[in-house]
Amino acid sequence: MRPLADAQRDVLAAMRPLPEAEVGLLDALGLVLSRDVVAPHDVPPFANSAMDGYAIISADTSSAPVTLRVLEDVPAGSVPTAVVTPGTAIKIMTGAPMPAGADTVAEVEVTTPGTGAVVIGESVETGRSVRAAGGDLPTGEIVFLAGERLGPHHLGVLATIGVSSVPVRRRPVVAVLSTGDEVMPPDTDVLAPGAIRDANRPMLMAMLSELGVDVLDLGIVPDDETTLRAALHEGAERADVVLTSGGVSMGEYDLVKQVLTELGNVDFWRVAMQPAKPFAFGSIWGKPLFGLPGNPVSVTVAFEQFARPALLTMMGARRVFRSRIPGVLAEPIETSPYRTVFVRVAVSISEGRWLASPSGSQSSNVLSALARADAFAVVPVGIGDVSSGDGVELEMFRWPEQRTMEEVLR
Repeated sequence: MRPLADAQRDVLAAMRPLPEAEVGLLDALGLVLSRDVVAPHDVPPFANSAMDGYAIISADTSSAPVTLRVLEDVPAGSVPTAVVTPGTAIKIMTGAPMPAGADTVAEVEVTTPGTGAVVIGESVETGRSVRAAGGDLPTGEIVFLAGERLGPHHLGVLATIGVSSVPVRRRPVVAVLSTGDEVMPPDTDVLAPGAIRDANRPMLMAMLSELGVDVLDLGIVPDDETTLRAALHEGAERADVVLTSGGVSMGEYDLVKQVLTELGNVDFWRVAMQPAKPFAFGSIWGKPLFGLPGNPVSVTVAFEQFARPALLTMMGARRVFRSRIPGVLAEPIETSPYRTVFVRVAVSISEGRWLASPSGSQSSNVLSALARADAFAVVPVGIGDVSSGDGVELEMFRWPEQRTMEEVLR
């Protein structure tokens, strides 16, 4: 069987970045910067008050309490007109520009206002409650590097520096289809004997949408060569990537394997992993194709280990693999020493450690255990059975990517 890391390396080596595009700020969510972004001005653009209070000269409070004359009131959005001099103060609101002459802000909590004056009740050190111009981002600083995947907070930062058109790799389009005569739409009321509802396609479409990918739904394709060939041709013609589920094992009726062999350059691998040992990868009509297994848990594991990092690579991301953290198993697990095993676990904190407990049956068709899980406990080749209390790596599939291809596949 092919080692998992070798298979991942081959898949990622075949990916090519998608073309660049300029998109609006809100349309950039989930996409990846194609160029560095540099701050065109200071953020904040001017020194301002971090608190409601009074702008003063700190030396005036060395013998606090002290009474100072109030020159004016400056709310946020206004500009002070007076200059603070010894013995004076300006009432100021959070975010308002610091007036000339002032070097600190006495918070309203340490003051007692009077008519035209204010009592400062304690000594206030220089610079207290003052936000410096450029304290967040100085002019010319690289804000984000190319390869950064943009989340809501990235968009907020870009908004503060006036970026309205964001340079990114364009959003991929992924065609998804399920295969098999036994596979029925999810809304089927009554299943005929031998039939099952399609979980793979809705699940894949949801994972792709969560990733920020546009999905082309090709539906359920029966075990018919002509229909399957037409669906694959449509996917390759209209999408950047094609994802299939089912039909890639050694069964007599696994027509996906037969048709893909005719249509493109596709390899069928037995990867040393569990679940998701059977896996197909290659291209049809020049478009990458991922042939995922049929069981839903195997679909998810194959998607996480191959398709998701490949799509992020196409999108130009630097971090493409999920985070892994050290954890401890709460109970023993029997695994194969000949494969990398992905155990579905629920994760909690116990005595300062991440504690992992199997979230249900580990059979590759038991999707409910995956829905209850937070992570995969990853048991490498050569380990086999793991005892309660043993350490294990936890791949947090509910957490964002933190590891680069070089860190994982060095």
